[in-house]
Amino acid sequence: MAKKRFAAEQIVAILREAEIGGTDEALRKHGITQQTYYRWKKMYGSLGVSEVHRIKQLEEENRKLKQLAGDQALAIQVLQEHIKKKGY
Repeated sequence: MAKKRFAAEQIVAILREAEIGGTDEALRKHGITQQTYYRWKKMYGSLGVSEVHRIKQLEEENRKLKQLAGDQALAIQVLQEHIKKKGY
């Protein structure tokens, strides 16, 4: 999988620049297509940099919690199989 070229903070800055100075000029300056611009605008259009940071933190926390829940479910399954084998 290809590495992302722009960080979320950079995307927000590019969107703000395009709003102020003109879309076509900003797209050429940063080497992005209109399709990419509109996809970014859909995702990050109404967000500020601080909101993007908060969303990234929440996504990371959510990923960790899902990992923890999966680990616990696996542990429960192993214990139940062990109990069945022992005949309790």
